[in-house]
Amino acid sequence: MSNKRKSEQLETYMLSVLDGTKKGKWPATLRVLLKGLSCIFMMIVQVRLWLYHHRIIRPSTLGCQVISVGNLTVGGTGKTPVVEVFARNLQEQGRKVAILSRGYKSKSIPFHEKLIQRITTGKIETPPRVVSDGKRLLLDSWTAGDEPYMLASNLPKVSVVVDKDRVKAGKYAIKELGCDTLILDDGFQYLKLGHRLDIALVDSKNPFGGGHLLPRGLLREPMRNIKRAGFIFITKCGESGEPELKEQLRRLNPVAEISECRHAAKYLKDVFGDMTYDLNTLKGMKIAAVSAIAVPESFESALESFGAEIVYCRRFADHHRFSQQEIINTINWSIKHGAEAILTTEKDAVRFPFVDRRDIPVIFMRVEIEMLSGEEEFMDWIQRICFKTPRSE
Repeated sequence: MSNKRKSEQLETYMLSVLDGTKKGKWPATLRVLLKGLSCIFMMIVQVRLWLYHHRIIRPSTLGCQVISVGNLTVGGTGKTPVVEVFARNLQEQGRKVAILSRGYKSKSIPFHEKLIQRITTGKIETPPRVVSDGKRLLLDSWTAGDEPYMLASNLPKVSVVVDKDRVKAGKYAIKELGCDTLILDDGFQYLKLGHRLDIALVDSKNPFGGGHLLPRGLLREPMRNIKRAGFIFITKCGESGEPELKEQLRRLNPVAEISECRHAAKYLKDVFGDMTYDLNTLKGMKIAAVSAIAVPESFESALESFGAEIVYCRRFADHHRFSQQEIINTINWSIKHGAEAILTTEKDAVRFPFVDRRDIPVIFMRVEIEMLSGEEEFMDWIQRICFKTPRSE
């Protein structure tokens, strides 16, 4: 068994331990041990925040607008579509925007290149990876990471830069790409680079991460720390919003603007071609659902809500990097189960290797943010960032 497969199995097992679905003496003991580690983790988090808050550790400043978009939990809060709509609105208001991403699970520098750098320069230092310079797409999803690649593909006039050191990436975006506004993707906990505004996302399906900090739960820091946010997005809401959750968040943060939004499917698109399909195509269709996201149930429910019948379902670990053989096997099993098409998410589609098979369509669902409340406040926020008079004033 490959190391990647073992790692994914361990991740799946640990998630089942954390959410309580894994029963037995050993999982129960493990949860107790993890709770103790969570207490230690919380102290480290709070001490770090205290050091930054009292300026004992000083963040770097780059002399431009820096906005972070992030969350307090690990896992899928639907952050990427929010970053996309935020960056697009800023760009359309005249800002030169760069998204700074750490490039989770992007391809690392080969060992031999690191060795050569160490021998020749005495240190390992590489420039940030430019996924897009705001004019053209420069890297593939394997090198860039799936989320930066997806953002760059959907935002042709926005730069996307990948580096674990977002200070270095920000300096590069300003100096080399001429950017005046930086968006820290997944930046709520990234305190090394000072930011003017914090946007926090809260998943309405699991807002408090099981009530525990890592590693016992999914919280990166205590929920009360959402008071740092200037704007809160409640994601994955139902048609009528989430009034109770909104009230809970209002008690934790009395001053932030709060917006409710949902992820609305817009259309279907061929993974290996340019063909697009209306969502009504799914009605009565037998499909295979394939995904590697944190919450696959939401994707599968969306397919069924449009009238699709899922005859075959395959779930991989979050951010799984698909092999060509896995796609071929999936196609074969889907056909065997009588599926008329294979459906996946846009985030997964960018990780599908090309397969020259046309005996069954392989399609992804395009999803965009739809504001249910707080849209006017959000647009006023954009205006303020762009130094324009808000419409409401």
